[in-house]
Amino acid sequence: MDSLSSLTVFVQVAESRSFVIAGRILGVSASAVGKSIARLETRLGVRLFHRSTRSITLTSEGALFLERSRRILAEVEAAELEMSQLTDKPRGRLRVSLPLVSTLLLPVLADFMLAYPDIELDLDFSDRIVDVVEEGFDAVVRTGELTDSRLSTRKLGQSVMLLVASPAYLEQHGEPLYPTDLAHHICLHYRFPNSGKLETWPLPNESDLRIPISMVCNNIETRLCFALRGLGIACLPDFSLGSALADGKLRVILNDAVKRRVDLHVVWPSGRFITPKLRVFIDFLSERMFAGKPQR
Repeated sequence: MDSLSSLTVFVQVAESRSFVIAGRILGVSASAVGKSIARLETRLGVRLFHRSTRSITLTSEGALFLERSRRILAEVEAAELEMSQLTDKPRGRLRVSLPLVSTLLLPVLADFMLAYPDIELDLDFSDRIVDVVEEGFDAVVRTGELTDSRLSTRKLGQSVMLLVASPAYLEQHGEPLYPTDLAHHICLHYRFPNSGKLETWPLPNESDLRIPISMVCNNIETRLCFALRGLGIACLPDFSLGSALADGKLRVILNDAVKRRVDLHVVWPSGRFITPKLRVFIDFLSERMFAGKPQR
């Protein structure tokens, strides 16, 4: 801690250009300030200040050391603030962008509100790509990998894509046994809002398959509803299917041919510390989002 004290004295002298003023601010004598600077210079083996009877100015080494010292002291201050906030009760507004996956997210978010009533959730549901920093979000939940160096991330879990159809649809149209059989079926597709491109189905040589485009939408709920109503085959993440599979309302088809896993992450702006409200939100999602679901 003596080193930190020396840095504090050095920064104060560098900013005030006076041993007397620095001592007054720090509550010590000018002599004590001078001795502290002398010990620091001896330890570093360089001269930090040019001294005259009229002025004190930084040497080139002193200017370099000042920049580093300010960063070190700022990090110490941030760490102390972070530790002090850990004991605070999480509260305040939390602005979060989430994908259009209500079947997975809404129960968890409802439980979070019950657990932390002093946190005001401001939720934006969208599948578009958002700029977390520029748009002022505290956190964003999305699939895929992190590519922005300004962000920190935590993996929440992994889902598996499945091709599903209702028993009524399969009874009427027959069950496809090979991917090429899909050419004769009604297929329900997803379009990415940002690019306008259709999501590819995770099948071998998908580009060579003739998969009909019978319906296109930009969310999970529509495809799930239509599949349940027997209107066609949909490619959906397993977490969205839940009881529909368990109750036999939907059946998985071509399971051996489908090969795609999707990671879900929560990301937030990188910074010196995470606020208590954001910390508990990230931890809550990590613990609850895929609770009870085996990760494959």
